[in-house]
Amino acid sequence: DRKREAAAAGSPIQPVIKDVGEIYSRLLDHRPVIQGEIRYFVKEFEEKRGLRELRVLENLKNTVFETNEHVLPKCEQAMCDNLSETFKRLQAANDMIHRLQEKEYEARKLQADKVMAREEKCIAHWEEFMKEQHNKRAEVDEEHRKAMERLKEQYSDMEKELAKYVSF
Repeated sequence: DRKREAAAAGSPIQPVIKDVGEIYSRLLDHRPVIQGEIRYFVKEFEEKRGLRELRVLENLKNTVFETNEHVLPKCEQAMCDNLSETFKRLQAANDMIHRLQEKEYEARKLQADKVMAREEKCIAHWEEFMKEQHNKRAEVDEEHRKAMERLKEQYSDMEKELAKYVSF
């Protein structure tokens, strides 16, 4: 920019260049505006807020210190006391559940044994029934065979009797 200004210093273009430079600085060069805004923001921030953030941080530090020194140990002690009590209760509940499971297992086993005994009794009863049926069938077959023999004898006697009368 300086070289151009030096070359154009003696020429009639100098006022045009100067106007163009001013237009450029107003339209495209925003540095002075931004710097002014930054200065204004910092000034407003420091005046209005003051040391509020420092006080907030100090209060926060005190709260954290108090929590670490007093509240946290109390919480740890209460937690340990309650956890040991809770652990004892859970252990007792666990033992009771195991006893209940054993009783239930015994009851189921007893029930299963009763069912097996009934099943065996039914099987024995069925086998006895089948033997009895076999014996009855044998008896019926024997009676049927005897009745057939009697009928055969009766028919053969009747045939003989009939044969006597046919010769007439």
